[in-house]
Amino acid sequence: MVLMSHRNRLHPPLLSEPVRRIEAGPWAIELLPGCAYATRYVATQAGIGFAFDSQRGLHAIGSDRVQPFDAMPNGLAFVPVGCDVLSESPKGGEYLRVIRTDGMALEGNRAFNNRIDRQATALAWRMRAALLHPGVEDDWEAWALALSERATAGEAVSTPPHGSITGSRMRLLDEFIDAGLDGPLSVPAMAGLLGLSEGYFMRAFKNATGKSPHAYLIDRRLARARALMRDSTATLAEIAYACGFNSQAHMATTFRQRLGVSPVQLRQQ
Repeated sequence: MVLMSHRNRLHPPLLSEPVRRIEAGPWAIELLPGCAYATRYVATQAGIGFAFDSQRGLHAIGSDRVQPFDAMPNGLAFVPVGCDVLSESPKGGEYLRVIRTDGMALEGNRAFNNRIDRQATALAWRMRAALLHPGVEDDWEAWALALSERATAGEAVSTPPHGSITGSRMRLLDEFIDAGLDGPLSVPAMAGLLGLSEGYFMRAFKNATGKSPHAYLIDRRLARARALMRDSTATLAEIAYACGFNSQAHMATTFRQRLGVSPVQLRQQ
């Protein structure tokens, strides 16, 4: 959820994927793998977060009131200096964390999450790709600065576009998808679940998450496969079919395209 440190993620030996981290100029950028976490801290420096996956859990951000949260996929988050943070999730999700390490404060004094911002989404996914596949042309300082500018922009970008899917509807969709992930899942079936036309659903889903339903399904299949690789002894072929891939080869191709590693490499880690 909001600005988790990998030090707070539960039991590092259970992780099958490493925390990927890079320091560039005054910035530290981390890609945290999806896993359970529980944390409580007071932010000593402002930070930016980006949730690639939908997540659910409990949190109390800047208050003593602990309440359930639903983090939307592609949701931008910000925690200012001095903010008291409590957050926990039984599953978590892949998360980008960006902080400034030179002591210079970031603008903004109000914590938020679930902000959908198209420019921030493009930046976060570009940074994720570079953390998985570093290159000599990676411009980390420019990316981090641009992401911080999106996070500290005015309130206008924090309002979801008209017609977006709410957190409760997203939770219903996630439950529907998880229950049928081992088989085909269609856009008409998801739209019907919410009582929407196919065209309206596709537009609303993209507005709410920054992803197409097809891309979101692929990400859910990958997340389930990664969890099974971490928590079970099932073969890769069994995992592929359990997650709705046509074959182990299909799953391997998707892993390489999306994560930059094969399932075999990931399991060896």
